Amino acid sequence: MTDVLHSLDEARRGHRAEEPPEPLMRDLIGDLLRWTRTEQGRTLREVAEDAQVSLPYLSEIERGRKEASSEVLAAVYRSLGLSMSDVLGALYQRTVAAPLQRTGARPVEHRPVRAVPAGAPAHRADIMSLAA
Repeated sequence: MTDVLHSLDEARRGHRAEEPPEPLMRDLIGDLLRWTRTEQGRTLREVAEDAQVSLPYLSEIERGRKEASSEVLAAVYRSLGLSMSDVLGALYQRTVAAPLQRTGARPVEHRPVRAVPAGAPAHRADIMSLAA
């Protein structure tokens, strides 16, 4: 009887015990920023200075310990040569890949984020990939 009640409680909360919890947005963004920075061969100090953000604060953002404001994130994105659509597309790819891999579908390849100059027009293929 206790097992049944426990299962009902989990169903009401909207998740099952065998499924991992949804990742936090700050963790996803932090992972993406760190990955992009290291792929570019840049140091934390270089990006922090370019974005005019303190080094310790940027480190906290990358580790998912701080929820940065949209203004701070925009400065860091610009420093890394990313547009908002690059970030959203990369986050979409990273969050969609996990459920596909859990169900046994073929693994989704993580493509590197490409830097797009600010103000550059979005390509139709980029927009379609976000809608998929």
